[in-house]
Amino acid sequence: MIDPWSSAIVNYEKLIEEFGIKPFQELLGDLEDPHTLMRRGIIFGHRDYGKIVKAIREKSKFAVVTGMMPSGKMHIGHKMIVDQLIWYQENGAEIYIPIADMESYSARGIEFPEAKRIAIEEYITNYLALGLDPDKNLHIYLQSENKIVTDLAYKLAKRVNMNEMKAIYGFNGSTNIGHIYAPLIQVADILHPQLEECGGPKPTVVPVGPDQDPHIRLTRDIADRFHSKFHFITPSSTYHRFITGLTGGKMSSSQPKTAIFLSDPPEVAMKKLKSAKTGGRESLEEQKERGGVPEDCVVYEMLLYHLVPSDTRLKEIYHQCQEGSVMCGECKAMAGEMIKDFFEDLQRKREKASKKAETILDEHKHILC
Repeated sequence: MIDPWSSAIVNYEKLIEEFGIKPFQELLGDLEDPHTLMRRGIIFGHRDYGKIVKAIREKSKFAVVTGMMPSGKMHIGHKMIVDQLIWYQENGAEIYIPIADMESYSARGIEFPEAKRIAIEEYITNYLALGLDPDKNLHIYLQSENKIVTDLAYKLAKRVNMNEMKAIYGFNGSTNIGHIYAPLIQVADILHPQLEECGGPKPTVVPVGPDQDPHIRLTRDIADRFHSKFHFITPSSTYHRFITGLTGGKMSSSQPKTAIFLSDPPEVAMKKLKSAKTGGRESLEEQKERGGVPEDCVVYEMLLYHLVPSDTRLKEIYHQCQEGSVMCGECKAMAGEMIKDFFEDLQRKREKASKKAETILDEHKHILC
């Protein structure tokens, strides 16, 4: 059972074996300029991504849907989604970002005004500061205020029963009905760009962490059931690996010691990274003799995911660690300076983006598609 609302570590290989996710590597050669996360294997799996490759190659219409649940601070692991959205914008996609205030209310007990505040101050501000273009095919909305989505969810619910929801999500007798209904709102979020009033059927991709796969499976099943009525094209999905938390395990907003938050001051971000778990040996002598283990190093992972754009430079760092020619202290110092520079730049951009973030929901309110 994969639970979209927990912070459990997911076994990626088991996910591929048991749920029919395909390795992304098989499509890498079909993309003219794949995203860095694709090249480095961080995006590791997909469902039906060939449809999206074809749309990108032919420069035809396609949509990308990725939601945000406003329940806490945004950490550096969330940056992966924004990086992908920017790449998709550059490749001509229509970007849809539903703010899952209905889900945060039913699953986390967060009131709607508070969810909106978190969405604006944390998520939207960071999305814009990280480089998402608010004027380029972007649709952003609160679930609770999008009548097209809520109406569609109600219609789709007619073809879903309680046994199915229990089988997919593990809901039990104590689960509140709002929580049970929230996934159907997400299904509507993903499918509504294909409604006639939103431009009609088009390939749609949802980039997610593997914990969100239950939503993808439900959406694909429902899209097939309603094909004759709405002519939905079954949505595609990609799956990225989670970034490891500072103490090992998954990075999580609900566990502050594991996370570097995007609102952290540069000095704090640097200090946190320098205290992170590494793949070093027990002694300097042993590390010089046997080398480090970059695969087990949070600092190397931060370089891999976010801080070193050059694949050549990244390989150098990897081999220097593996052969023991660079010690953990040196690597931490280098990575610390990199993350400090990144956060200084992000801090400036966040200050500028905050003004736009305050108005963007009102600007997009009348553009529900």
